[in-house]
Amino acid sequence: MNISAESFMDLQAHQINALPPNGGSGTYSYSKNSYFQKQSSSVEESKIEEEIHKKLDVKKLACASNMIIRVVDLGCATGPNTFMNAQNVLEAIKNKYQSQCQNSAIMPEFHVFFNDQPSNDFNTLFTSLPHERNYYASGVPGSFYDRLFPNSSLHFASSTYALHFLSKSPDVLQDINNPAWNKGRIHYTSASKAVVDAYAAQFAKDAGNFLDARAAELVPGGMLVIVMQGVPNGMPYSDIINGMLYDSMGSILIELSKEGKFDESQVDYFNLPFYAPSPEEMTKLIEMNSRFSIERMELTNPAPWLKSTAQVIPEWIIHVRAAMEAIFIRHFGNEVTHEMFQRLTKHMLDKSEMLEAKYRDKIQFFVVLKRIE
Repeated sequence: MNISAESFMDLQAHQINALPPNGGSGTYSYSKNSYFQKQSSSVEESKIEEEIHKKLDVKKLACASNMIIRVVDLGCATGPNTFMNAQNVLEAIKNKYQSQCQNSAIMPEFHVFFNDQPSNDFNTLFTSLPHERNYYASGVPGSFYDRLFPNSSLHFASSTYALHFLSKSPDVLQDINNPAWNKGRIHYTSASKAVVDAYAAQFAKDAGNFLDARAAELVPGGMLVIVMQGVPNGMPYSDIINGMLYDSMGSILIELSKEGKFDESQVDYFNLPFYAPSPEEMTKLIEMNSRFSIERMELTNPAPWLKSTAQVIPEWIIHVRAAMEAIFIRHFGNEVTHEMFQRLTKHMLDKSEMLEAKYRDKIQFFVVLKRIE
């Protein structure tokens, strides 16, 4: 299969942007396939409650804002996890307020904002909104790498399993004359140092914008919680489970191109907009921003309940598909994307012994920041 000069130029200029997960309620929808993310984020639930109890002055914040507490979930997707996370945060804030104001008969009102990209399936999100809830709900479309709210209007912000998605793949990866041209690969896993550095630079830019925006939007004393994928200092991404996953995706796509499904150059110009930072990298970015104090930062095992990876690989791949399929479809089309995910399950089952040695790694990043007063 040959590719025309015009199509080749289109590929060369093509920028891979992060897209929301699958909407609706079908077989591969995120609303039906986000159980793993729910289990992983629940690992941090008690820690969030602890940080709110110890370090969030809810009485002061409520009194300064006419007894209205504003909370946002950045990168909410389509539920139901976002509702569970919001409810847990609100319960912790209510408990803190009651401990501070034991004789008060008045409880603050809560306004929860659910944010994601404009192309997110907000219809599915809000049709599944709990009918009995103790907060006002609003949808906020827009990239969280930009400003979304007025100055000093939020009291608590969280982002769960979203910040590791870059705003776009690094520009230099598209340049055939650049050392960072990522030929034959779809990610920085197992790639050259130039490719890894390009991804790191894009994450630094995006995370810097994210922190700048939140620093403006949060009130002094407000809290920002981030749960995302990470990597220990100095560990190559190829050493962790997701690195093995992305390598397998790339290998399957090369395999499909050699079968004549599409031209191999399409792989050369496809780079997943995904980056997992180390604590060292994140600390540096927060210190550069200088408007947050680091209250807590740690890597944890995201699957302490898991007994064996082999048992859950097919379901895991469906979850990956629900979260990331749209990015592949936009570039490779439905047929190739479907075939890739079909083969991916077998690829990962063949690597089950290697995965078994990796799934207990501490690769979930938990960060609690407080807006400096």
